Amino acid sequence: MRESKLWSWHILSAVIILILLGLHMGTMHLGAILNALGIGSGEPTRSAEVFHRSRQVFYMVTYILLLGAALFHGLYGLRSMFFELSFFSKAVRKAIGGFCAVVGFALFIYGSYAAIAVFQMKGIQP
Repeated sequence: MRESKLWSWHILSAVIILILLGLHMGTMHLGAILNALGIGSGEPTRSAEVFHRSRQVFYMVTYILLLGAALFHGLYGLRSMFFELSFFSKAVRKAIGGFCAVVGFALFIYGSYAAIAVFQMKGIQP
């Protein structure tokens, strides 16, 4: 039961990644295309543009959700690959699962802190 629930979360995280990464790629590449046509407001990878997007609540939340989904999806996939190797004992599998969870939480906290810190910054020098 637990593995099927984790697998469902794994599939859901893939859908979230597909949507949010598509939005991210659209923002980056569609912005460049519109800029080339004279419609866009500037170069999407310029530091001032990145900072401006990062100061918007929508993008901060999007970055944090994408971070969480990507970390879960990647670390659960890594854990599953290790579990498919039949020579690991139950104790080692439990340690691998715990290690992936701790690393995932630590990276999520660090990445969320970075997104929130940039969101709260007052200004940037071009």
